[in-house]
Amino acid sequence: MFSIELIFKIAAVGILVTILGQVLKHSGREEQAFLVSLAGLFIVLSWIIPCISELFTEIYSLFQL
Repeated sequence: MFSIELIFKIAAVGILVTILGQVLKHSGREEQAFLVSLAGLFIVLSWIIPCISELFTEIYSLFQL
């Protein structure tokens, strides 16, 4: 399920995306800043979706639907 390691990874990606986004916005590259934010979102979603899937599988087996 959720481990503390995953939470730290998500926080690290968030910090990196924030810093890169701010640097790019201040240099006038708003499009690249948006793409960096979007890439960060996709990375985090690729880590979280298997956990959510496992959660629904456990709930499904718990109620035996």
